[in-house]
Amino acid sequence: MPKSYTLQSAQEIFNLPLLELLYKAQAVHRESFNPNEVQISTLLSIKTGSCPENCAYCPQSAHYNTGLQKEPLMKIEEVLTAAKRAKDAGSTRFCMGAAWREPKDDDLELVCEMVSEVKKLGLETCVTLGLLKTHQAERLKDAGLDFYNHNIDTSPEFYEEIITTRTFEDRLNTLKNVRKSGVKVCCGGILGMGETNEDRIKMLVLLANLEEQPESVPINKLIKIPGTPLESQADIDPFDFVRTIALARILMPKSYVRLSAGREQMSDELQAMCFMAGANSIFYGEKLLTAGNPVPEQDNKLFERLGLSKKLA
Repeated sequence: MPKSYTLQSAQEIFNLPLLELLYKAQAVHRESFNPNEVQISTLLSIKTGSCPENCAYCPQSAHYNTGLQKEPLMKIEEVLTAAKRAKDAGSTRFCMGAAWREPKDDDLELVCEMVSEVKKLGLETCVTLGLLKTHQAERLKDAGLDFYNHNIDTSPEFYEEIITTRTFEDRLNTLKNVRKSGVKVCCGGILGMGETNEDRIKMLVLLANLEEQPESVPINKLIKIPGTPLESQADIDPFDFVRTIALARILMPKSYVRLSAGREQMSDELQAMCFMAGANSIFYGEKLLTAGNPVPEQDNKLFERLGLSKKLA
């Protein structure tokens, strides 16, 4: 059972002088991880657009006109081609995302085939498909799924400012179903949606106090998509972003903390500070679902400058 944290204790950590916070986060990081190694994941949208949810940040929501081209569920051959390319580029985990509220059992069977085939390539597998029932989680586990991604996005208090078509409790129930099946949990949130630092801290305290902490914690920086309600949202302060990464590392010392969406808008210096704060995973590739991402060559150059290496399988 992980250590239990209160909001007050987490706030005290978050509000430390920045250099002291970074020192503490890096010390915690070194207890469980190689500080000069970064795990690489690749994310592919296997079904794009027409999602019935109204997540205010999402270009795939049917509630907003973002000009996104809708695409049906991909063929297995196309997914495998992308997975092989990802592995050749250095990814050890291949993540597949579908814009559904929740998968139908027939669609799930096709996804299970994708999982099984990608697993045969020697890659870790992850999917994000929306809400999940217990029997669906078990079916994915049987197919060889390693991780299920289902972000809580923000604090329980701020959640309804961003999403009203499914509840915060719906998300927690999906996490419970995934845990019951034996699949590992990938769960984090999005920063810069108008939430406060207290909301960010509350989100991380909730994750840290789960019966089992998520093995993977993606921290996304809002990508302001024209046509969504958050297209004109003010940017998050970069130091607050770094503080959130550091707090995630300290509260969840054995979890991979992933720099996810929004890296295309981050400077090399900001990303370097995030690695110093305990981030040790990124999404690799030119696109995250539908949004832009730094090209692999750019990441490779940054790794070389920082003396970082890719984690091997």
